[in-house]
Order: sequence, then C-alpha cells, then structure tokens
Amino acid sequence: QVKLVESGGGLVQAGGSLRLSCAASGLTFSRVAMGWFRQTPGKEREFVAAIRPDGGRTNYVDSVKDRFTISRDIVQNTVYLQMNSLKPADTAVYYCAAQYSLGVPRTGYTYWGQGTQVTVSS
Repeated sequence: QVKLVESGGGLVQAGGSLRLSCAASGLTFSRVAMGWFRQTPGKEREFVAAIRPDGGRTNYVDSVKDRFTISRDIVQNTVYLQMNSLKPADTAVYYCAAQYSLGVPRTGYTYWGQGTQVTVSS
C-alpha cells in the first residue's frame, strides 16, 4: 500500500520560511518522480514543483522559482520543499504526489498525500 505523508506546514509571517516533508512508503522511491501541488478553496489544484527520480532535474511553476527548492533523500524516502520569502499568496493546502516516471511531470500523478496547511500572514 502506497502512503505519502506530508508534514511541516504551519503559520508563518510574510517573508518567512517553512520546509515541508513528504515521507513515502509502499513504492520504489528510486523510480518515481515526486511533485508538490497546492490548492486553495474554490480553485483547482496547482502544480508547484517536481523532481525526477535521481534528483538531477527539477521543474517549478514560475511563481515560486528562486523562492522554493524541491529536493529528495533516497535513504529516507523523503521529498522536501524548502519555501523561502513566503507571501500571503502562497497560502494553501500543500500536497505531495508520486508517479513512476523518469521525468519531471506537471500532470499525471498516481499517488497523493493528505495535504498539509500552509498559512502566510501579511
């Protein structure tokens, strides 16, 4: 059974930082692309970042480039999202996702976590 468990969300002031973690189990971590998405009420889920299985390539939505960094630890089977210079517009529920892929896809994810809330106050 595949499980993706996010942690690290919370309340932070604008300009602050948070690091999200997503622990994966039940899949072959070295063969899956991992992604982060976010969603606010009434809006569709939005792609944020992705990393390919070997960690050698990443992909970001323009609005988070130079502020967010996705990384992965193949020993811990964990993917991270370091978020710096946070803005109120970054407030959302953040989800991690996985799919068997050699690339850095923005769509087509198979497995999803339950999400963690990030709130950025102004």
